[in-house]
Amino acid sequence: MPAKNETYWFYSLSALFLITELVFIYFEIYPALLLPLVLLFLFLAFYRLDVFYLSIVFLTPLSIPLQEFFPQLPFNLSIPSEPLLILLLFILIYRLFLKDSPERAFLFHPLTLAIVIYLTWMLISALTSTMPLVSLKFFISHTWFIAGAYFFAYEIFKRPGNIPRFLWLYIIPLALVILFTLFNQSQAGLINQKAAHSAMKPFYNDHTAYGAILALFIPVLAGMFFVRKKIRRAPGWIVFVLFLLFFTALIFSYSRAAWLSLALAFGIFVLVKFRVRFITIALFSLILAGLFFSYRTMVLQKLERNKQESSTSFAQHISSITNIQTDASNMERINRWKCALRMFDKKPVLGWGPGTYMFQYAPFQNSNDRTIISTDFGDRGNAHSEYLGPLAESGLPGFLTVLGVFILTFLTGLRVYSRATEKWVSNLSVALLTGLSSYFIHGLMNNFLDTDKAAIPFWSFLAILVALDLHYSKPENTEIPQSGIPE
Repeated sequence: MPAKNETYWFYSLSALFLITELVFIYFEIYPALLLPLVLLFLFLAFYRLDVFYLSIVFLTPLSIPLQEFFPQLPFNLSIPSEPLLILLLFILIYRLFLKDSPERAFLFHPLTLAIVIYLTWMLISALTSTMPLVSLKFFISHTWFIAGAYFFAYEIFKRPGNIPRFLWLYIIPLALVILFTLFNQSQAGLINQKAAHSAMKPFYNDHTAYGAILALFIPVLAGMFFVRKKIRRAPGWIVFVLFLLFFTALIFSYSRAAWLSLALAFGIFVLVKFRVRFITIALFSLILAGLFFSYRTMVLQKLERNKQESSTSFAQHISSITNIQTDASNMERINRWKCALRMFDKKPVLGWGPGTYMFQYAPFQNSNDRTIISTDFGDRGNAHSEYLGPLAESGLPGFLTVLGVFILTFLTGLRVYSRATEKWVSNLSVALLTGLSSYFIHGLMNNFLDTDKAAIPFWSFLAILVALDLHYSKPENTEIPQSGIPE
C-alpha cells in the first residue's frame, strides 16, 4: 500500500508540474521554464552538496553578468554561479549551527588561519569604511566565494577522485568559452588586437581577465601529462590538445600581463624543480628590489625611451610592456597605482574601506599622471593590483593579510612537493603552485579575485594544496583513499 501511495503522489505531482509549465508557456512567462533546473539545484543543495558545488564549478566559466540582461540594475551578479554560491553559504552557516564544523587540523592549518585573518581584517575595515554599505557588500561577496571555494571545497578534496573532477569541470566549459572567443576573433581576423579585447564577452568582461585564467590553468594542463591516467581521468592526447588550445588562446588574447606572468611563473617552476629553498628565492627577490631602488632613476630613464605602442605584431606587443611614456594602458595603470599610494598615505591603518577604491580615487589623480582614458569622476574600475588595492582600501594590515595568504600558499605548495611520497601528489602540487604563481605575478598588474571567474579556481586551488598537505603528503599516508562518489 505505501508503494501505491508513493506512485500516486509521483504521478500527481508530475502532472501538476507539467500543467504548471504549460500555463507558463501559454502566458509567455518563459523564465519560469527554468523551474526544473531550480528544483534540481535545490535537491542537490540539500542531498548532494558535493555535486552541488561541482555543478557551480562547471557553470562558473559559462556564467554571465546580470547587467547583460538588465543594464539599469544598480548591482551585478554572475548568473547562475553567484546565486548558487549564496545558497551554499547559507547551507554552510546552517551546518555550523548543527555543530558540523570542519576538522581541527584544517581549521588550524597556517593557510586557513591566514585566510581567516584576511577576512577578519576586511570586516573590521568594512565597519570603519568611508562607504560602509559598499564595503559590507564587498566583504559578503568575498565571504561566499571563500566559504564555498575554500572551506567547503576542502571537504570534498579530501577524496582524491574529486580533485580531477573539479579540474575537468572547470577546464571543459572554459574550453567552450575559448572556442567561442576564437570564433569571434576569426570573424574579425585573429591578429586584430582590438577585436581580442571584447571577443570573449559576455563570459569575461575583457581580455585581461580571460588571459589571467588561461595562464592559471595552462601549468595545470601541462602538469597533467605527468600525473598517471587514474588520477587525471583522461587520455594523454586529450590533455595535449587542450594544452595547445589554451596556449593558442593565451597568445591571441593579446594580454601582455598574462604572457609576462606565465613566463615568470615558468622561472619559478624551474627554481622549485631544482629545489631551491624559499629563503633563497626571497633573498634574491629582495636583492633585485634593492638594486631597482638603487638604480631606479637609470631604469626609469631607460623605460621612458621606449615608445613602442601596443601592436598586432607579437614582438612589438611584448616590447610595449615597458612603455610607460606613450602607451595609454600602461600609463593609466601607473596612474591608478599612484592614486592607491596617495589614498594609503591619507588613511594608512584602516584604509578607505573594501571595494571603495573606484568611488574614491578620482580626487587623487594628478594632472600630469592623467591619460586619454582617465576620467574626471574616476569611474573606470579598480586599482589594477591585488596588492595596492587592499593597501588603499584596508590599510597596511589589509595589504599584509593579502601578502600573508600568498606567501603561506607558496610555502604550503613547497611543503607538499617536498614531502610527497607519491609521484602524482608532487606533480599535481608543482603544477598548481606554478599556476598560482602566475596569478600572484599577474596580481601586480590586475585584480580579479572579486569575480567568480578567478575566485572559484583560485581559492579551490588553495583548498587542494591544503588537502594534499594534510592527507596525501605524510609518510604514513601512502595509500590513496577511495572516492566516496561513484566512478
